[in-house]
Amino acid sequence: MHPNEAIKSFSQSEKIKSGLIWATQMAEMCNALPESDKPGAERLLKAMVGMIGNEIHIAKKSAPNEFWLKAEKDVETALVMMASGVVHELGYHLTQALSKVTTIGQQSMTFLVEKRLL
Repeated sequence: MHPNEAIKSFSQSEKIKSGLIWATQMAEMCNALPESDKPGAERLLKAMVGMIGNEIHIAKKSAPNEFWLKAEKDVETALVMMASGVVHELGYHLTQALSKVTTIGQQSMTFLVEKRLL
């Protein structure tokens, strides 16, 4: 890993982790909404999860790491769950993506600390 890749990975992982946490909380809130409010909330949630997927794609290109691909697949699975009308399953897949993104951030931070850059 090069320092510039580690910095990009660390930065992107922090942003993506926040998005994943917010999306997971939003999915839980959607489940508790009245039926009449769910379609609008689910459209917003789908847009948010899509944006997170785009950020992961950017991170994957700018700082390659096998875990970005795995996190991207988890987010894609979450989107498929939403399209299938199984929003209550979304949290599991977003949490799996969060675990992988956290691993990337930890690897990057460890590298930067060892290089005395953080």
